[in-house]
Amino acid sequence: MKQRVKRSLNPRATCAPGFTLVEVAVVLAVVALLAGMAVPSTLAYLQKSRRSDAAASLTRLQFAQERHHELFGLYAADVHALAGARNPVSDGGLYHIHLVEAMGDRYGAVALARRDGAQAADSACAQITLVVVSGVAEYGPTPACWNR
Repeated sequence: MKQRVKRSLNPRATCAPGFTLVEVAVVLAVVALLAGMAVPSTLAYLQKSRRSDAAASLTRLQFAQERHHELFGLYAADVHALAGARNPVSDGGLYHIHLVEAMGDRYGAVALARRDGAQAADSACAQITLVVVSGVAEYGPTPACWNR
């Protein structure tokens, strides 16, 4: 005797198991929402961590200035006069380093974010400063720019 196969009008009864288009769309929406929250936070963290490039270069310049002051009795007015800190660009290439107001027992140094670099969008700390008067350093514009 032949057995009859009963066919159903319900299309899911004969389909292989899987996900519906609605289920896939919901999962994609949740993933997009989570990514939308994670990306800005990650970018802000990267921006903050790249500030250490400027802080390291300015600290190296500060040590070179102190050596120069010890040898010659005054701070150098030109970066190229400093041993160990002659490069006007930070090690990571993210900042231009400039000496300003160098005279006698005081000097200022500025790390400017390069316009074509990864730190160009860092509006809070686009310019990181160091001012030294008689060996006492002042870090600016805020301690957060120096990761302190």
